[in-house]
Amino acid sequence: MSRVPDDTTPLAGAVTTRSKMKQLQLKQDQNSTLPLIEEETDQTKEDSSQIIAKNTLDIEQLKIEQGKDSDIQQKITEVMKNPIKSTYEFKDGLLYKLMIMREGCNTKKKLIYLPSSMINDLLQVYHSDPLSGHFGVQRTYLKIKNKYWWPDMKQSITQYIQSCLPCQQYNISRSKKPGHLQPIPPPEGPFQLIGMDYCGPFKRTPRGNQYVLCITDYFTRWVVAIAVPDCSAQTTAEALFNEYICKYGVPAVILSDQGTHFLNQLMEAMSKLVGYNHIYSTTYHPQSNGMVERFNATFVPQIAKLQDRENNNWDEFLLPVVFAYNTGTHSTTQYSPFQLLFGREPRLPPDGKLYSFTFNKPNDYYEQLKKCMKVMHTYAREYIHRQQHS
Repeated sequence: MSRVPDDTTPLAGAVTTRSKMKQLQLKQDQNSTLPLIEEETDQTKEDSSQIIAKNTLDIEQLKIEQGKDSDIQQKITEVMKNPIKSTYEFKDGLLYKLMIMREGCNTKKKLIYLPSSMINDLLQVYHSDPLSGHFGVQRTYLKIKNKYWWPDMKQSITQYIQSCLPCQQYNISRSKKPGHLQPIPPPEGPFQLIGMDYCGPFKRTPRGNQYVLCITDYFTRWVVAIAVPDCSAQTTAEALFNEYICKYGVPAVILSDQGTHFLNQLMEAMSKLVGYNHIYSTTYHPQSNGMVERFNATFVPQIAKLQDRENNNWDEFLLPVVFAYNTGTHSTTQYSPFQLLFGREPRLPPDGKLYSFTFNKPNDYYEQLKKCMKVMHTYAREYIHRQQHS
């Protein structure tokens, strides 16, 4: 493949999915580059070089702010009078909301009652920071709802995201639901089937990157995105081996299109040497690898909200945005890719102290992890089947 010149399409104009390309092209016709945010607000004064969010929601600060909140103080008084019948709990100087998190489960989870003075700070961290990726209302809500609670929580999140200027600029609504992933049957577990596709070319970064190789596991929906300088067969083979196989093991099957970067002697030799089956989507059914294409269409606008356009540093924000995607609940599986892969919820920068469990020996932890993974994978398979046959 010939070298693409440096004045190629800027990041937000290089979506591979056709429906998104048409919508983004309308914006590109109006401006040859991404539109700048004219008005600087509290939400847009972020330092683009700061990748990791500060943990401003520490326990001591929460106690102080709860002490200033009149609604919370009233609830604490009510709980102290009748703690048994209350749906709240006051413990160690903090008020918690007791919630049943899943249908058919009687176990209640303690969620910190977030004082109104800290709501904007929390939403800033869980939506606007790079490790949160500027994703939508549902993903943001699902990340928060297992940790915090406050009245009209969903409404607050919706209003915050609707007022987010980068989201107003770059979000594109889909005119129709994406097609089903048929004829590919859902795999039985992680890394049995992965999809692979390129996104780009983008404007070349100071690091020399111009493409992104996206690899998606069809069971967990876990995504690996690798910024690369070109999409040659050599680069593809090196990225797949070094950044995927050496970290996650050898997948059973790899699905890709028939581009020359995938369909070549080098990739064929590697599949035989390493031991996986490489299959290709047909020209007439490109939607068979639609899961990867849809992720490509997802991460491009998210990075556009975060990057420093003058320095063209989109590759610096690629991994944080992918992390935000992998730690968000997927609409099909009802779990985050992180949970289905590692068997636990991720700890995010703003999160408080993790719950602790005591195991007498490492094997106890392993046995408990197997039980949890079995339950989650069973539910995930059911959800995938249900979605594909609905």
